[in-house]
Amino acid sequence: MTIDIRGLTYSYGTRKVLKGVDLTITPGEFVALVGVNGCGKSTLLKLIAGLLPPDEGAVTLDGTPLRALSRRAIARRLAVLHQSLPPVPGLTVRQLVRQGGYPSHGPLRMVWQPEHDPGTEEALALAGVTHLADRLLDTLSGGERQRTRLALAVAQRTRILLLDEPTAHLDVRHQLEVLTLVRELREARGLTVVAVLHELDHAARFAERIVALRDGRVHADGPPYRVVTPDLLAEVFAVRGRVVADEVLGVPRALIDDPLTESRTI
Repeated sequence: MTIDIRGLTYSYGTRKVLKGVDLTITPGEFVALVGVNGCGKSTLLKLIAGLLPPDEGAVTLDGTPLRALSRRAIARRLAVLHQSLPPVPGLTVRQLVRQGGYPSHGPLRMVWQPEHDPGTEEALALAGVTHLADRLLDTLSGGERQRTRLALAVAQRTRILLLDEPTAHLDVRHQLEVLTLVRELREARGLTVVAVLHELDHAARFAERIVALRDGRVHADGPPYRVVTPDLLAEVFAVRGRVVADEVLGVPRALIDDPLTESRTI
């Protein structure tokens, strides 16, 4: 399912966050959205998900405008991994993940679905949280919560997965575990993945395409070896740094030296 974005603009009050974004994301891609805080990454993801209406422009899925689809119809096409789980006291992991089947089954069929239905159990297994199925959500660690959120998204059985900072508030080990799991799920299910990532090195390692935003526009777009450059570090992140080739992973790595305080150019 192709995601086509044309002329997308969005403002919070008088502050224009996105200023005409054009992107085409083809089926099966893993695209990382990067940039400084406030550059519009999460806003762009919410617009792609239909959670915000654009001021101008449009998002289409395989030629169908997002605005022409109901919320449930959108949920059958794409799943969103939000930054946090909703507060749901007394709910177990299995009970939450089971709700991922709602867009496909509808409320009536969900009533008659057994709690241990095959779709729920498959999602728990793919996300590696079967052993947590009967745990209450408010007893989970940060890494366990992220995996549970992934299981919920997988249970929707969509072909598009949108991730809003999936490694936020996690230590390095759990960051790598979550992103490795996302990559495995993508390969196993043939998913298109669009992820907002803060760590440029994570984007270069796990995504095959990086889209860097600056001042509400697409500043750079392409494979990591073309996008991750000293110029990008200066112009997008306002730091002076070097880029080296990781001989083990075969990806570029950014080595940050100093902040640029005077301007965004070297």
